[in-house]
Amino acid sequence: MAPKVLVSDKLSETAIQIFRDRGIDVDFDPSIGKDKDKLLAVIDQYDGLAIRSATKATEKIINAATNLKVIGRAGIGVDNIDRAAASKKGVIVMNTPFGNMITTAEHAIAMMFAVARQIPEASASTHAGKWEKSNFMGVELTGKTLGVIGAGNIGGIVCERALGLKMKVVAYDPFLSEERAEKLGVQKVDLDDLLARADFITLHVPKTEQTSNILNAEAIPKMKPGVRVINCARGGLVDEAALAEALKSGHVAGAAFDVFEVEPATDSPLFNLPNVVCTPHLGAATTEAQENVAVQVAEQMSDYLLTGAVTNALNMPSVTAEEAKIMGPWLALAGHLGAFIGQMTSEPIKAINILYDGTVSSMNLAALNCGVVAGIMKAGNPDVNMVSAPVIAEERGIKISTTNQNKSGVFDAYIKVTVVTETRERSVAGTVFSDGKPRFIQIKGINVDAEIGRHMLYTTNDDVPGIIGVLGSTMGKNNVNIANFTLGRASEGGQAIALLYVDAPVSDVVLAELQATGKFNQVSHLEFDVS
Repeated sequence: MAPKVLVSDKLSETAIQIFRDRGIDVDFDPSIGKDKDKLLAVIDQYDGLAIRSATKATEKIINAATNLKVIGRAGIGVDNIDRAAASKKGVIVMNTPFGNMITTAEHAIAMMFAVARQIPEASASTHAGKWEKSNFMGVELTGKTLGVIGAGNIGGIVCERALGLKMKVVAYDPFLSEERAEKLGVQKVDLDDLLARADFITLHVPKTEQTSNILNAEAIPKMKPGVRVINCARGGLVDEAALAEALKSGHVAGAAFDVFEVEPATDSPLFNLPNVVCTPHLGAATTEAQENVAVQVAEQMSDYLLTGAVTNALNMPSVTAEEAKIMGPWLALAGHLGAFIGQMTSEPIKAINILYDGTVSSMNLAALNCGVVAGIMKAGNPDVNMVSAPVIAEERGIKISTTNQNKSGVFDAYIKVTVVTETRERSVAGTVFSDGKPRFIQIKGINVDAEIGRHMLYTTNDDVPGIIGVLGSTMGKNNVNIANFTLGRASEGGQAIALLYVDAPVSDVVLAELQATGKFNQVSHLEFDVS
């Protein structure tokens, strides 16, 4: 059955056709995005939800979406999606951060020109039949210093464009390396230095706890007198009331804002002030950008629903289609290793340590980690997946550590998972053979070679004669067919284990019968998600 996607906002017909061409069953109804009750009533029918800004993917909507696997936002901002609720529900949230980069950067540059030359006010005056040439004395951009707060994708383009205008560029970005700054041709500075030196300041950061009101009543006085401020990023990065006061006092010569703390912005301290240019969140509003983000979100969602490839996800490591093909068996193995330990561990888990050896150590370890953690968490919560499991682990205070190393043994690659509780450590290791089938190769430090089946019986015992006979006769007597049988021991007469791959679940009656023989230290039925 083909995956089903709801497009509840206005997207280009090209994007809708991409879904259809890829074999996705798509419903296109932009009216639903504005009707939360209607969306709530139908959302359980869909595997994917493609939106822009009109649709609000609230916790209530997400919790009602019993089949939902992915939400795709055509654009950058995801303020209209409850990401925490999506992650807990195991729903991937994607955006398209690159489709409107150029458009948004160009708008920032256009706004800088507009405020430098007072173009909107001069236009309005001239339209009114006035000729107030002397009232609109502007400033050149050439030779001026532009301070860029946030030199990521969009900020980097702004830097390049500004250098093309013969401006000097300084950038504040804690994540900007010296190498990247040098490549861009900008000087990396701290925030106070930027404020003191910049003739123009433009912001290109997301709104976070760290960036909220980054230009506030304390920061604004540190700015160079006569500075002009441009914000085409997110509302709430600048204290609008404090900036309005600085504009009135003349400390700030002008401002250009495309985004506001409250949107739609019907009122703002910045409105109706001289030399303040305002636009209604037009940063991404070009024909090219709208088409780009729509096409990108359709391709990303189709890739995920059809191949498992994850691109531009905000709550899941990215996995390319090529990686998904290669890593498929290893992701399955990661889940099985986690499932083994999860089913065997009844105590609260303090730490999960994951070792990657050989060729697997160069794969997408973030995704493999998610697979391991999901396998562990499913023992207590069958509804978790690779998206929600790390969130649950973090909530429980579980520490997750990863080690990768070159080939160290007979296997080209293997994964070893160790779980630490208050009283013990438990480990299991596995590999993928050339046939693409995952196998357990070590349990509790004891070497084995066990094919993984949906239903398995795990036992531990002291290495004494008669164990195989008891297992075989008990299974036969209870009509449980054995598909495969693996033994391992630490040493002669020492601790030993057995793994039986069986065709059907082992009942509690059978488990109790085995335990009653007195020959086993532990007897457990295990179940694995084997397709």
